[in-house]
Amino acid sequence: MTKPATITEIAKKLNVSPSTVSRALHDHPSIGQATREKIKQTAKELNYEPNERAILFQKGKTYTIGVILPELAEAFFSTAISTIEDVAYKKNYTILLAQSHDDQEREKLLVEKMKNHRVDGLIISVAKTTSNFDHFELLKRYNIPVVFFDRIPPLKNIHYVACNIETGSTSVVDYLLKRGHRTIGLINGPNSLIASGQRKDGYIKALQKNRLKFDPTLIANCDLSEAGTKTALETLIANNRKPTAIVTFNDYVSVFAIKHAKNLGLIKANGLEFVSYANTPMISFMENRPVASIEQFPKIQAQRAIDVLFDLLQNEQTEEPFFYKIVIESELVENN
Repeated sequence: MTKPATITEIAKKLNVSPSTVSRALHDHPSIGQATREKIKQTAKELNYEPNERAILFQKGKTYTIGVILPELAEAFFSTAISTIEDVAYKKNYTILLAQSHDDQEREKLLVEKMKNHRVDGLIISVAKTTSNFDHFELLKRYNIPVVFFDRIPPLKNIHYVACNIETGSTSVVDYLLKRGHRTIGLINGPNSLIASGQRKDGYIKALQKNRLKFDPTLIANCDLSEAGTKTALETLIANNRKPTAIVTFNDYVSVFAIKHAKNLGLIKANGLEFVSYANTPMISFMENRPVASIEQFPKIQAQRAIDVLFDLLQNEQTEEPFFYKIVIESELVENN
C-alpha cells in the first residue's frame, strides 16, 4: 500500500513552495486556476490526504470529547459510555476513553494527557482514591469544560449530574423497617467519596425519622474491594447489636458481602438480608441476591452529562458563570 504523500513531497515534485501547494489545495485566490488544477491533480496521483487534525487545530476545535471513568468492567459505567458514544456519534464527535482504575495518580495523568490531546471537553466520574483535586482546577486555565457525573468531587463551582443517593438511602431503610428489621448495618465506601457521605446521611435521617437511635458502630467503611468488604462484614457481625439486615455501597460490594455471609452460615441460620445500590444486571444472575437495590439510572445520567457538555461547548461562558447541578431521583427496586 502506497504511503500518502505530504505537502512537502508534492511541492518538491512540482518545484514550488509548500505554502503554494497548501494555498492551492485550499483554493486560495492568490494561486492561479491552472496552477491550482495542476497541484490538485498531482496530489491525487500521489495519494495525498489532508491532515484533518492539523486543520481542526487551526479552527480551535478537535471535535473530540474525553471521558475518564473508574472501571469499564462495572456495568454502570459500560452502560453510561454506550449512551455517551451514541450521542457523540450523532453530533460527529469522537470519544477518547480512558479508565482511572480508581487510582488518583492515574487519573491525574489521564487528565494531563486529555489536555495535551486538546479535547474540546471532558466527562469524568472521579476515582474512589482521589482526595486532591488540583488536576481538575488545571483544566479551567485551558478553558476545557468539564462535566462530572455519578461520582462528584467536593468542589463548589463545577458542572455535575448525579443521582439522589440520600433519598435512596432513606427509602432503603424504610423498606427494611417494613420487613421487620430494627438493627440495620451499613457497609459504606471510602470517606473520600461524596456518595459515601450521602449514603450515611440518608441512613441516619431514615433512622431518626422512624425514631430509632443512630449507632455509629453499625457503619463500617471499606475500599470497595472483596477483602475490604469481608473485613467490614466481620466488623458488623462482631457488634454486640448484631444487624439482621445490611445496606451495601453497591451491587459489587453486596456480591462480596453475601458470598462471605453465606460461607459463614449467616444467611440460612440468621436470615441476614442485604440491600444495595446501582441495580445492575448482575443481580439477576446471583443465587443469593440483595432483597432490593437502588436504581441510579446510568443511561439518564450519561445522557444529561453529555447534553450539558454540548451546551457548554456551543455557548460562550458569560461574565456571570452558571453551573449545572442536575440531580436525578433514585428508585428502589425489589428483587423477587
